[in-house]
Amino acid sequence: MRARYIYLACPWSPVGGGMFKVADYLIQCQSRQPHAHAAQLRPLDTRGAGSALFSLWVLLTAIARIVRGRLEGGLAGVHVNMAERMSLFRKGVLIAACRALGVPVVLHLHAQMHRYYETLPAALQAPTRWVYSLAKAVVVIGPTGRRFVTEVLHVPAERVSMIINGVPEPIEPRDPHRPGNRRHVLFVGNLSKRKGVLELLQALARPEIDTSLLKVTIVGGGDVIGYRAKARELGVDGFVHFEGWCDQDEVDRLFARSDMLVLPSYDEVLPLAILEALARRVAVVTTAVGEIPSLLTDGVDAVFIQPGDPASISAGIQKVLQEPGLMQTLARNGRALYERRFCLSTFFSNVASVHFRNFGIAGCLMDLTAQDSGEDRMTLVS
Repeated sequence: MRARYIYLACPWSPVGGGMFKVADYLIQCQSRQPHAHAAQLRPLDTRGAGSALFSLWVLLTAIARIVRGRLEGGLAGVHVNMAERMSLFRKGVLIAACRALGVPVVLHLHAQMHRYYETLPAALQAPTRWVYSLAKAVVVIGPTGRRFVTEVLHVPAERVSMIINGVPEPIEPRDPHRPGNRRHVLFVGNLSKRKGVLELLQALARPEIDTSLLKVTIVGGGDVIGYRAKARELGVDGFVHFEGWCDQDEVDRLFARSDMLVLPSYDEVLPLAILEALARRVAVVTTAVGEIPSLLTDGVDAVFIQPGDPASISAGIQKVLQEPGLMQTLARNGRALYERRFCLSTFFSNVASVHFRNFGIAGCLMDLTAQDSGEDRMTLVS
């Protein structure tokens, strides 16, 4: 019997951001043992890490791999991870090619697409709706995405599934040792205006915030040089450290030594950094944007701040640092929320259910409680 497989299509490098991490997590936790009645999840790069011209070549290569998989009979379907802007164009071409080849597609939306869609002229809105109509199923991350896909793009509700992202259990044990009661604050994300990095630095420079026992670590690619210069200009470079881009293991180590994650973004869907903080019992201070307020509760498992407002960011950090027991409460409630909604096994099983309904086959989940033994368990796909 020919081995069956499912392609997970996205930019297969850190360029893909959270979209790439989610797809990579699914592949990392699938069974290493071949199963006759399960599919293997395989990466399909749709962009590459080079120029726009090079990305076109990568896209054409991806389509060629789909053609080969269709002709050889092993390809069960393609799970297309889509954002906005050029991602919409590239994945639209890919989905149209799949439709022409008779390959079923699950389209997974990873962006607050409604804002971008509103900026498109009518001549481009119609092709966007057409691309979504080609998918056998559409996966969204939260209720905002579901409303947009059903009410604006007119995808039938029965073809839309809401699946909340999941992240792995931490590998690095928590490090509770804080010399002199020093507190470690972490930011994880691309260093850009959209992520609110400038406002975070401005908040840390405000006179009302006590920085004497504060260490702030900023992790992510982007304009590291520019923001480091801004930190010097604001006089916060003595306790703010820029790590640049870090791999999964290094981020895990930084979370293990952190007390608080601060994410003052202007626009998000559901950042994986928040889910990783919850899993690691790290208090979360974040803006209530995208799907965040539909899944987290202010004062219970997070503290909400206003986007673009350094005073609000400063007040949120101070609140967690100064209110007795709040940091511990957020950490405890956040971990409980992770276990209920954001663990990787639940995410994998939910994705597998969509695959089974639309591809007739799904991946097999590694037993995440017994990885060293090599045991696997079949996902629930009923």
